[in-house]
Amino acid sequence: MSKAAGDPERAINGLMSVAQLLEEPRLARLYTFVLREGEVTIDDIVDKLEMPRTTAYSDMGTLVELGVLTRNEEQKTHTYSAIPITLTANLDEDEYTVTPTLVEAFGRSPQDQDLDLLLEKHGLGKLAAALTYAVPYAEGEMSERIAARELDLQHAFAIAVLHALRDVVLDMRAVDPYFEDIRNARNQPVAEE
Repeated sequence: MSKAAGDPERAINGLMSVAQLLEEPRLARLYTFVLREGEVTIDDIVDKLEMPRTTAYSDMGTLVELGVLTRNEEQKTHTYSAIPITLTANLDEDEYTVTPTLVEAFGRSPQDQDLDLLLEKHGLGKLAAALTYAVPYAEGEMSERIAARELDLQHAFAIAVLHALRDVVLDMRAVDPYFEDIRNARNQPVAEE
C-alpha cells in the first residue's frame, strides 16, 4: 500500500534525481563540488575540475534539470548553487538515508582505485555500508580493526576502503547538512574484538 504525504510528484522526481547522481560519477562529483563551493561559475568548474567547457555546460544543465542545482541568471556571468539532497529508503526493517556524503564517495570512485574496485565488485550498497563504518572510524569512535572486520571484505582491502572513505567523511562533515542522518555503525551493536 502506498502512503503519500506532501507532493508525490516532487518526491518521485527527487528520487529519480538522486538515482541519476548515483549512476554517473561525473555528475556526482560536479554536484558535490558545487555544494562545497557554495556558488560557482562555469569558469570555476573548468579551472578547478579541469573539465572541458562544453562538458561543464552540458553537465550543469543536466543538474539544473534534475533539480539539484539552481542557476542564477541575474548577472552576465551565471552562477550555480547546489540544493542539498536527502533520500531515505526503507525496505522492511532496513533503512538508509542517502545524503551528499554518499554522492561524494561515489563521485570520487573514478579517481580512487579502492572505491572504484569496491563498486565494481560489490556495488553501491556495499559503498553505503562501508560509509556507515567510515563515520565512527573517522571520528575515532571505532577502531580500524573492528570497522574492517564488520565490512566482510578481505581485511587489507577493507582498510584501504576505510582510509579512502575517511577522507570523504572529513571533507563532507561540515558541508553536508544531512551528515547526522547517515546511518552510523556506532549506533549498532558490534561484537567486541
